[in-house]
Order: sequence, then C-alpha cells, then structure tokens
Amino acid sequence: MIVNVSNKQLKTLVKESVREVLRSEIMKLRALVVTEVSEKEQKDIEKRYNSPSRKPAKSYTLKI
Repeated sequence: MIVNVSNKQLKTLVKESVREVLRSEIMKLRALVVTEVSEKEQKDIEKRYNSPSRKPAKSYTLKI
C-alpha cells in the first residue's frame, strides 16, 4: 500500500505528534514534582478556600 503525503502535510503530522508526546511527558514531570497533601491538609485547604467557582478548562488523566 502506497500513501502519498505532501511535505506540508507530513510536517504538520510530525509537529502534532511531537506536541502530543511533549505534552504527555511534561504532564508526567509535573506530576512527579507535585508534593503529596495529607487528608488533614486537604481538608484545611478546602475549608479555607472552598471549591473552585468554575470547572477547569482541561483535565488530564495520567498513568505513571
């Protein structure tokens, strides 16, 4: 099977793929840097600051 792809299309596909991989790897690095919060600390944070008034724009699920 032969697929013809123009240089511009190939470049766009490669750029998108690299962005996806980088985004995934950066999220993993961020997850490693975030410190853990105990139940007590989390309850204190929620007590002081309540819930966010709006939903986050994006959410991610990572398998580490």
